[in-house]
Amino acid sequence: MTAAPVLVTRETSLDADTALEQLYAAHWRRLVRLAVLLLRDQGAAEEVVQDAFVAMHGRWRSLRDPDKALAYLRQSVVNRSRSALRHRGVVERYVARQRPAADLVEPADVSTLAHDRRTAVLEALRALPTRQREVLALRHYLELSEAEIAETLGISRGSVKAHASRGSAALRELLAGHLDGGDL
Repeated sequence: MTAAPVLVTRETSLDADTALEQLYAAHWRRLVRLAVLLLRDQGAAEEVVQDAFVAMHGRWRSLRDPDKALAYLRQSVVNRSRSALRHRGVVERYVARQRPAADLVEPADVSTLAHDRRTAVLEALRALPTRQREVLALRHYLELSEAEIAETLGISRGSVKAHASRGSAALRELLAGHLDGGDL
């Protein structure tokens, strides 16, 4: 289901609050879902999206083209998700060095849960390189065009095609065991 586009024009740029309220109402949920796919954490995703809206509000007057506000928000959500993942990685490495080796053993039920269809797909998605995961999430979840993905990620359309192709091939390979076994 695609949300109706919110028209943000020069006339509405005078009233940043109204324009941002419209963008928030129309796109908040989809932006959070994008961030969840990238971060794998609902709370962190909501925080990233909220921070993107707050940052946009603070910079509304310096926005060159108010019609591109949604593209700016998407790019901001992707960039803030990357930053959150980098920070999470630093924290996890620090915590791993601080705890004893016995704490590193995973519970036995983790492998049981991995058979669930959604979990299998998300795990395979997590195994992909960051750029491939971002391209696939933007393409298949938000149904963005190659041009919109390229603009959001700041890469060329050719790079979008390459990352999408490689990511799809890697997903097929990662999920092959589940497809053969009938789990998916």
